[in-house]
Amino acid sequence: MDITELILDDHHEQRRLFAILEQIDRMETGALSAIWARLAAFLELHAQAEEEIFYPALLQAGIAARRAAGVEDETLDAIHDHNEIRDAIAEVARHQVGTDDWYAAVAAANLANSDHMAEEEREGLTDFRRLTGLPRRHQLAVAFAAYEARNYAGVRPVDKDPLGYVRATEKKLRTAPSGSLSVGSMKRN
Repeated sequence: MDITELILDDHHEQRRLFAILEQIDRMETGALSAIWARLAAFLELHAQAEEEIFYPALLQAGIAARRAAGVEDETLDAIHDHNEIRDAIAEVARHQVGTDDWYAAVAAANLANSDHMAEEEREGLTDFRRLTGLPRRHQLAVAFAAYEARNYAGVRPVDKDPLGYVRATEKKLRTAPSGSLSVGSMKRN
């Protein structure tokens, strides 16, 4: 098991759910609502799991490899993207299901999420596989899967200041014993 593979699996499921929405008749508002509710909750849970587990580990690996600037930029961009996705999800909720405005808002959420996934797959996941061995990726995969399982009913969406997130994570990395960040030590109280 590898955290990068779990993240890719989540990305596949997100793409699948967006595709399902595109294939449901707009008059089937109950089905559209149910699929959208599942997708919206899943998008937020996935973002939170990455913010709790993956991005702190990416920063740690980049710092250890003396590539802090690169992974900082990737993380800043990812947190910014997560905020855009959260905002797009909130916009969908402002519209009646099945209307043109609702579909436009869903399409905007799909675009924001698709752009984020493509960049993450091209940069963050690739860099992490290069910088981190399989035993560590396995350890993080266990934590990631457990986080998603514990929070299967959803998590509260909270926008984060990208720079504040990176600085707080780096501070925890500096103050962790022997400079290492244990799995789950980024959990908020």
